[in-house]
Amino acid sequence: MSGRFDGKVAIVTGGASGIGEATVRRFHAEGATVVVADIRPDAIDALAADLNGDRIIGHRIDMIDTAAIEAMIAAVTGRCGRLDILVNNAGIGSFGAVTDIDLAHWREVMAVDVEAVMWASRTAMPHLEATGGTIVNVASIAGIGGDYGFAAYNAAKAAVINLTRAMALDHAPRVRVNVVSPGLTRTPLATGLTDNPAIMAAWTDGLPLGRPAEPAEVAAAIAFLASDDASYINGHNLVVDGGGIAHTGMPNFTRILDGASHLDGAESLVKR
Repeated sequence: MSGRFDGKVAIVTGGASGIGEATVRRFHAEGATVVVADIRPDAIDALAADLNGDRIIGHRIDMIDTAAIEAMIAAVTGRCGRLDILVNNAGIGSFGAVTDIDLAHWREVMAVDVEAVMWASRTAMPHLEATGGTIVNVASIAGIGGDYGFAAYNAAKAAVINLTRAMALDHAPRVRVNVVSPGLTRTPLATGLTDNPAIMAAWTDGLPLGRPAEPAEVAAAIAFLASDDASYINGHNLVVDGGGIAHTGMPNFTRILDGASHLDGAESLVKR
């Protein structure tokens, strides 16, 4: 790969697994010094060891702790002398309607998925302004539409998308801010979905490419937005879902009405 990020310093939150890990690997392969910010020191150490520790800085952090966020960015800029890229990837899931979840859970989801994004961006902004840097937030297609039973998660990811737009306006032209919205991705946190045959069978029409994304495919989109290849892209929500949101939600009539005798019935659906 070319060294698009030679000499640059990137922080990836939630960087020790899933999309975050794939992003760390992509930035590292393209020449960056990468800070793996994660709550699990064992996972950080395993990733650093796999990459031989070269240009990898592990930092154990709970993203709910705003003081810890400030200390991390101070430590990174003090050690490296600069900060070029912030990827706000850390997040937690949630399942339940508003009648199922309590206020403590709601606040935890908002703290990790939204407030940490805001505070990390706020703290990093002066350093990113100094280097003409960039922020890439990781949201979800769950922030674009509603889902059954994901009230808190839907709200949080929608907030991240619009927060991205606001920051993109407020901090241009010095800092570009964009967001990636993945669809179903084969990560450790999503194994309850991707490893469940009943769920995957029900999801067939929502996966036009016929499979979930791999973390590396989302990381490629993040790397693009963070690179100079995206130098005129700002405030954009890059959806990485294999065409899922292209779907209106209508049934797949070509499958349901399979066969010549049924196709006559399908034609009748569109006759005036």
